[in-house]
Amino acid sequence: MSRRLLMIVMLAQLAFALAVAWLVRRWWPQGGWMAGLAAGLAAVVLVRLGISVNNFWMAWRARSDTPAHHALGPGASLRLFADEFSASMLTSSWHMLFPGRDLYLAKSPADAPPVLLLHGYGCNQGYWAQLAALLRGRGVSHLALDLEPIAGSIDDYAPAIEAALRRLCEATGQARAVIVAHSMGGLAARAHLRRYGADRVARVITLGTPHHGTALADLGPGLNARQMRRGSPWLAELAASESAVIRALFVSFWSHHDNIVAPQDSSFLPGARNVEFGGIGHVALGRHPRILQAVLDDLAQIGR
Repeated sequence: MSRRLLMIVMLAQLAFALAVAWLVRRWWPQGGWMAGLAAGLAAVVLVRLGISVNNFWMAWRARSDTPAHHALGPGASLRLFADEFSASMLTSSWHMLFPGRDLYLAKSPADAPPVLLLHGYGCNQGYWAQLAALLRGRGVSHLALDLEPIAGSIDDYAPAIEAALRRLCEATGQARAVIVAHSMGGLAARAHLRRYGADRVARVITLGTPHHGTALADLGPGLNARQMRRGSPWLAELAASESAVIRALFVSFWSHHDNIVAPQDSSFLPGARNVEFGGIGHVALGRHPRILQAVLDDLAQIGR
């Protein structure tokens, strides 16, 4: 999501909070403006909570089978929801508003190849705040790309990805880069490989990508959301175009408790290396310590 559009969304939430504060102040004048502002903030949080609850409910209804060793009890389920809600709030209300610079070139590069970061549906490069910080700390050059237009065809992101790979490789002097992609970004990476091939790509690591679509895409606006629906012709054509060599470039990290990709095993990509996790929601995949460590370990192996 562009920062301008995101700012409009944030201003709309602020206006809603102030309207609630005014109403509370009018109906309960003795409470003062502090009570009204607290009520306005609470109203915004409740709306966001409601959206998260609905996402989890829809994902549960369309869920795939969960192995016994990944089953969650009540306490773990509450932690799952709290982690996902806090990740969503922090990402959309802060990191995506202030994403920082898109390109980081390490002064003393690590052995790992450079990394191109591709966000998912409705996000921007700010989604990668936690991983980008870890990559900087380890001397890994990286570039975070905004996929625009936000409601366009996934195929239309391919030229921008190719340009970003060329820019990153030329800036680092490396022949190839690793793509790390969240959600829809993984499909964009596949669309890029279909159009341009894998000459500049050493590996593609996807986090919670709906490789076979998701039931929640039925409610999403835009052509890209329609392309991510279960059984869409676009997904079928993309899969049919891929060779075993291309699939072998992929590593898919996914969670049995993803609250956006449902059924959750839609992230399982035949021919790729698939790594299952449990107890992690969709937005939290980009900041959860277990996922981040898995990504860093994979990058270290490529660099050896």
